[in-house]
Amino acid sequence: MTDNLPYATPKSALGPTLWLKVILEKIEFKIGKPSSTDRMLDHPLILKELENNRHIPYWADLWPAANMLGKVLLREPMEKGARVLEIGCGLGLGGVAALSRGAQVTFSDYDATALEFAAQNARANGFTQFDTLQLDWKNPPPGLSFPWLIASDLIYETANVEPLVQLIQKVLQPGGKCLLTDQDRIPAGLLKPTLTAAGLEFTTEMVRAGVPGGDRFKGTLYRITQRG
Repeated sequence: MTDNLPYATPKSALGPTLWLKVILEKIEFKIGKPSSTDRMLDHPLILKELENNRHIPYWADLWPAANMLGKVLLREPMEKGARVLEIGCGLGLGGVAALSRGAQVTFSDYDATALEFAAQNARANGFTQFDTLQLDWKNPPPGLSFPWLIASDLIYETANVEPLVQLIQKVLQPGGKCLLTDQDRIPAGLLKPTLTAAGLEFTTEMVRAGVPGGDRFKGTLYRITQRG
């Protein structure tokens, strides 16, 4: 996928922005997203991507695991000014929650349009000091290094597990922490042994979260650390 960067979901596929009220730990956030995923998937350029089994705009939905990550970040011990990289940020809810804790956040995503939404959502919640990075997390550039990594719902495919663990090995600084939330999808069964084989330490915790106007879901928080 690296050869295809920079990539951006075409603006003509988006339609109007739908603004959601997301309440996490009694704190209200405003999150904007494309109003119709179906409209996006019917767009000729998106259909071509789907036919070629390439980029699917999963970023355009607010997934339950993103809410789980946001809740975790609001209560996780974190020093003010911590440098945080959100991997596959999508709409950026996790990064926005980290900004509310005083973190220095870099939103990263493969899709430049997703980064525009993440930046828009950060600004909509009153934050102006943040960075964006167009990143294929399966092929991180040399020298990328952060003490904090955050991510949600990245292991929805078995093929994502090994590259994600390799990314954590390469990018997470010694003594650093990665917070990953997952909705207990089937590929999650491979994550623990892959982390162990990579020499990464981790703990797990059951987490729950709902989506605006919808059901509540159960998932797992993985706290992954790089030995110092």
